[in-house]
Amino acid sequence: MNHTRDFFPITRTFQPRFARTSRGLALLGAILALAFLASACTPRADLKPGQSMPLASASENSVDVSVRLTRTPEGYFLLEATFTPPAGDHLYSKDIPPTGVDGLGRPTLLELPPDSKMTALGALTESVAPSMQTFESLQLPVYPAGPVTLSLPVALPEGTGWMDDVISVTFMACNDNGCKPPVIGKVIAVRVPGADSISAP
Repeated sequence: MNHTRDFFPITRTFQPRFARTSRGLALLGAILALAFLASACTPRADLKPGQSMPLASASENSVDVSVRLTRTPEGYFLLEATFTPPAGDHLYSKDIPPTGVDGLGRPTLLELPPDSKMTALGALTESVAPSMQTFESLQLPVYPAGPVTLSLPVALPEGTGWMDDVISVTFMACNDNGCKPPVIGKVIAVRVPGADSISAP
């Protein structure tokens, strides 16, 4: 008797490894993409001597203020603010009293509040020199009409990465027809790089 056995091939449902892990791969890809986008959107703390990076901007009472961090050719850091009043308007010198001269005018200032993480290392300087002008029989030092930049040498906070910080500005824009309300000690939020995150010059 011929004993034969019908042959039925054993079949298995074969699922490639990459198919079994496709969901995990998709999740990993999404994570990597988000990490790439996050790193691309974060400003690099790469500031070479002679370069500047914007930190913040603000506007109030028709005066635009742009704040930046500049590294001098010698490798020092300057916190700088450019004040741009409307065409034909002028700003007052940084050196007049906080309440003006007998109430007239207000200084143009860039300052670090007491809780700032940055430290001032020197005196505030100006991009243009003021001239004396007479207002109501009083003489006040006034900048020429147009933008003025103030620079403050600073030490950056210790550490790596970017840190939240604040600065404050004061200004008052005037022309021959009158003055806009003064802005006193306006606080502006900035993000600054830690000193250890910037390479040596």
